Amino acid sequence: MAAGNNKAREAPLLDWHSEFQDSALEELHRRTMLAQDAQQLCYALWAISGIFFAFTLADFALLGAGSEFLALLAIRTFVALCCMALALAVKLQPALAHRRMPVNLAYFVGITGLLFTIPLHPGTDGLHIATMVVATTTIYLLVPNRLLWILVWNAYLAIGFAVVLGFSSYLSPGMLASGLLLLGFANLLGWVTLTRLNRLQRRQFALLLEEQDNNRKLQSEIDERRLLEQQLRFLASTDHLTGIANRRHFFELAARELNRTKREDTPLAICMVDIDLFKELNDHHGHAVGDLVLATVATCCASVLRDTDIIGRYGGEEFIIALPGSDVATATVIAERLRAKVATLSLPMLGETPMLSVTVGVSLVAEEEMTLEPAMLRADEALYEGKAQGRNRVVVADAPSSHAAIEA
Repeated sequence: MAAGNNKAREAPLLDWHSEFQDSALEELHRRTMLAQDAQQLCYALWAISGIFFAFTLADFALLGAGSEFLALLAIRTFVALCCMALALAVKLQPALAHRRMPVNLAYFVGITGLLFTIPLHPGTDGLHIATMVVATTTIYLLVPNRLLWILVWNAYLAIGFAVVLGFSSYLSPGMLASGLLLLGFANLLGWVTLTRLNRLQRRQFALLLEEQDNNRKLQSEIDERRLLEQQLRFLASTDHLTGIANRRHFFELAARELNRTKREDTPLAICMVDIDLFKELNDHHGHAVGDLVLATVATCCASVLRDTDIIGRYGGEEFIIALPGSDVATATVIAERLRAKVATLSLPMLGETPMLSVTVGVSLVAEEEMTLEPAMLRADEALYEGKAQGRNRVVVADAPSSHAAIEA
């Protein structure tokens, strides 16, 4: 059943000569195999050259230094030199391994040279038949070529063998029939073997392409998942309206800074920032304008802070800022710079509405305090004191019970 399913899947993929029906896919496969085929062709050509040269010794032993030996020597030398020349050319230009003319010319020279040697070896029938069988196997398995051309050259070899022996009077009809039968069996065996190899090779190539495609899809999914995780982390830690840290994320970062300041014995200041008369502005101009004001003020506040400072949306129109390494004087300067920057904002959609302003409450985390809540409470009280004093000002809480105000 499994074998039947494999054949069912393979049928529309490969044609009768075991190549991809998709010409583009077959071309891709051939380009992928070019380096390997070129190397195999070089090895085969050098091996054939060596065999042809080696047989000159056998020729000399059988025939002696006569005219027949010299003719065989000339034929074998010519074939060997042609194979060597093509091997060198393929080594320099591997693309020649997939071109029709060079490879098929080598087939023609080699097979023709082999056929011409037959009449020069009278009385060695078994040697000729064995040579043809080996040549047939070599064409199928050793020299890389497309199946159609392999069949053509094996047909040329078999027909040429029959013709040459037909003109030779020393070979009996029975021996000729046996030789052709062996050649036919060698062709059948070579065809089946090469077909199985080609199908297996292309099936593996198709599986490799499928695996690469699956890997690309998997990598794409991983990248998308990673991007989604980054977006989720951003959404989980960022206020969607203002783009600054939300309340939860602010307290995570601020708590980390508090622990660091306790270890390093450095100051940490807290600022509470509230947009003045925001409720009236929101009621008069609508929530869309109110949201725009919130985002604009948040961006303005963040622009005056240092890289180490932390800002978050505390709730409504109120923001909270942590200033690591800042004492009261430094925090006051930063807060005043923030207040002045907001006061310069101009939003055309507000019309005749008075300019935007914020009130800021500043407090320093005391050495004995292990949490932010006491300093936040003092900063919040300072902020409301600033509201009571007329807004648009920075109020510093020097101690839980004493505040100083800086008028705008």
